Amino acid sequence: MAGILPTFVRRWGAALSLGLALAAPAHAAPDVIRIGVATAGGGDPVTWGGSPGGVARVNNWLEEEFQASGTRVEWLFFKGAGPAVNEALSNKQIDFAYQGDLPSIVGRSNGLKTRILLVSGQRNNLYLVTPAKSDIQTIGDLKGRTVSIFRGTNGHLVAINVLAANGLAERDVKGVNLDTGSAQAALVSHGVDAAFGGYEWFKVRDQGLAKVVYSTRGQDPAFTRQASLLVRSDFEQAHPAQVQRVVDVFVRAARWSSDEKNRDELFKLWARSGTPVASWAAEFEQQSLATRNSPLVDDFIVARYKAVVADALKLKLIRREVTVDDWFDTRYLRAALKKQGLETYWAPADAKGRPRGDQPVAAR
Repeated sequence: MAGILPTFVRRWGAALSLGLALAAPAHAAPDVIRIGVATAGGGDPVTWGGSPGGVARVNNWLEEEFQASGTRVEWLFFKGAGPAVNEALSNKQIDFAYQGDLPSIVGRSNGLKTRILLVSGQRNNLYLVTPAKSDIQTIGDLKGRTVSIFRGTNGHLVAINVLAANGLAERDVKGVNLDTGSAQAALVSHGVDAAFGGYEWFKVRDQGLAKVVYSTRGQDPAFTRQASLLVRSDFEQAHPAQVQRVVDVFVRAARWSSDEKNRDELFKLWARSGTPVASWAAEFEQQSLATRNSPLVDDFIVARYKAVVADALKLKLIRREVTVDDWFDTRYLRAALKKQGLETYWAPADAKGRPRGDQPVAAR
């Protein structure tokens, strides 16, 4: 009993604090809720894939949620990815952000006050691609070559760690900072010898214009990328009820996206972004949808964010230490999981990304 009581008290206290926040006199409901997405996206209307958030976007679930209250939902997509989202957060041009681990950490180190609400697309793979007839066959062959790395994104640090695991430092290659579209154009025209990137490269490969010579899939989960839904702290404090409703919808989307019977339909929805179904099938090959689309802030997620902080400090991508444990605000996630009967639906992972052997829990 003595060991159970503190946990109970903590959970009760967290529930009480959220309840008080929701019940307290709040600002009037906002006229608009603005969500920034750290990708250029594609399609009409513009959307993105690889995240349950894209399901909510395509199905207009957030718009339907807020329709009766008269609050509009605006989605803003940023070709400049995470760094551009940070600028928008700084200027209070957006209220929520879908963003990768490294850029959100850079923003936090620069004083952005945000709260991470839930995970929305985890264990994203990284690939090394080359022109179709390149003589590059391994990571080791990159020494002295011109390589595209989209700096400041959540693929940047993974690329550096992949190089290091194969005996190379970033200085051993001629790095070029290109966004996704520019990197594809450069590779096809032989302006670069290779490029690091994600699922977007399968379309180029399937057109016969590139080949994938390295993949993090099936390797150490530490070589994957994580993305989350964040909210500006001042928006969260002013509008807790609206934050809860947004989280509710994202959790609903995560549940739908985690169901294997929806695999084909999920890839079709994501394909509306302009990335073909075949690319999503390749990205998620032999991988559980529930693992990739879990919203849980488990030991693996916390460990990855802490590792990214440490790596970013070492590489001087950030100038000061930032805390992680107090950054995650899972009160809304826990409430959404309870409301939707999903408290044990997703199994949490340990710090190394392996399934935990104990009873699944909602979140930290």
